[in-house]
Amino acid sequence: MFGGWLMGQVDIAGSIPAIHYAKGLVVTAGVKYMNFLAPLFVGDLVTLYAEVSHVGRHSITVDVDVWVQRDFEKPIVLNVANSRLVFVAVDDQGKARALPEKTWFVGCALRTNEFIF
Repeated sequence: MFGGWLMGQVDIAGSIPAIHYAKGLVVTAGVKYMNFLAPLFVGDLVTLYAEVSHVGRHSITVDVDVWVQRDFEKPIVLNVANSRLVFVAVDDQGKARALPEKTWFVGCALRTNEFIF
């Protein structure tokens, strides 16, 4: 499996809680880290979990864990990757904007993407 493809999925998964928190558009400002812990194989059921871990004035840090399930007769579940991304809330012109002061979304984890590779 091509690592760049997985990074794209992680970016999409991470953006979902960031968009909910920001209550609007966000852009990816950076990837703090992306750890590939084990390979993915054809036929793996891939699940991504994303959680807001830190909020600044304009930025939202999101942690994403990637898990796979394989061998469905004797299920094996493995954490194959983890990442920390930073998103910035933007307005309609693409300029950074302040985040809402409080939201119910802090600390909520989402299963954001699930698919069979």
